[in-house]
Amino acid sequence: MLPSVLRCACPISTTLAFTRPLTHFRPHMAPDPNRPVEGAIRTKLTQQLEPEHLEVHNESHMHAVPPGSESHFRVLVVSPRFDGLSLLQRHRLVNETLAEELKSCVHALAIQAKTPLQWGSNPSIVKSPPCMGGSKGDHTVEEKLKAGRD
Repeated sequence: MLPSVLRCACPISTTLAFTRPLTHFRPHMAPDPNRPVEGAIRTKLTQQLEPEHLEVHNESHMHAVPPGSESHFRVLVVSPRFDGLSLLQRHRLVNETLAEELKSCVHALAIQAKTPLQWGSNPSIVKSPPCMGGSKGDHTVEEKLKAGRD
């Protein structure tokens, strides 16, 4: 897992907005060349699901990965394509859309998949809890990360 995380390393901003008005959504924004995985996620979800609202948050900085990694993401997708689908079906659709990223460098993907009606009644994104992963108690993480960079 570590080598794939390192292949996806790039600078990130650690400032996240957890709720944004729809006016800030720009589906055709040029992807940031410093964040290729985030850009690929944004592009694929936009092309496949035609969302009314899309948020892609890189949460890698909250985990024991090298600085600048693109390995842990949270997405909020609001799409009319979700109408009539169960929550499980919506998640499968998102996972299928991002299958390549999930097979390579994305280690974790938290998904909020809402219909436009659901988004209209609750326009927010759930904040992620702090990482409670096994690496928190592993005092050799720094050594492992250094070995992975070599």
